[in-house]
Amino acid sequence: MKKILLVLTLLFSVSALSQDAFLQKDNDQLEVEADKITEAYNAQLALSSKQELLFKNKIEEFLIRRQKIEKAYTGKEKLDQLVILQQNETAEMGDILTGPQLDLYKKLKPTLQPVSEVKQ
Repeated sequence: MKKILLVLTLLFSVSALSQDAFLQKDNDQLEVEADKITEAYNAQLALSSKQELLFKNKIEEFLIRRQKIEKAYTGKEKLDQLVILQQNETAEMGDILTGPQLDLYKKLKPTLQPVSEVKQ
């Protein structure tokens, strides 16, 4: 009985931690970019190994979303969508980072992950 409960708990835990399959694409370039961004933040934030994995996955998820926005929009509308995306990313990082880490992340983000310039 204990083994069955353990297996069910593990299966539920894995499925609860999995990411949205719709957003996941095999894109090696975005994975490499997510690694670089994570390393840059990790040098300042001192992430735990669990945080680092969650952080990298979240960065990659938002890089995929950013790519879709950049393909779908132009001009001010594109910039507005990117700003909203950045705000959502920062909010979701609150679930991964501690309070002091989140404060530092917010200070580092404009330098490490600038939004974009609108070309007219």
